[in-house]
Amino acid sequence: MGLTAIWRRDPWRWLRWGLGLWLNPVLPTMPLGTLAANLIGGYLIGAAVAVFHLNVDLSPELRLFFITGFLGALTTFSTFSVEVVALIQRAEYGWALGTASAHLFGSLLMTGLGIVTIHKLAL
Repeated sequence: MGLTAIWRRDPWRWLRWGLGLWLNPVLPTMPLGTLAANLIGGYLIGAAVAVFHLNVDLSPELRLFFITGFLGALTTFSTFSVEVVALIQRAEYGWALGTASAHLFGSLLMTGLGIVTIHKLAL
């Protein structure tokens, strides 16, 4: 499989990687690339959940493929976990708590915002 095939198959992973390259140097203590990927992914997952809720004729397989496959490749719990554990290992407890809180509450907020956006557009 060539690089073109990998790119076509996993564009969201490449986006996540690019966000890290672009944003992580901005604030090295809190990797903003991973946070941005999770917040964008949370918003898009919320929007997708609302679209599938409003369009019951769409198959559960399509929902699984889109939300878990495509958008799951953008969001990253494992990278977030490693980054928070690294902060704890360096005894940067405030940054660890702030990073974990930003990911958790930010993702919940963005997922809700994605759902609300689609419901407002559907009216």
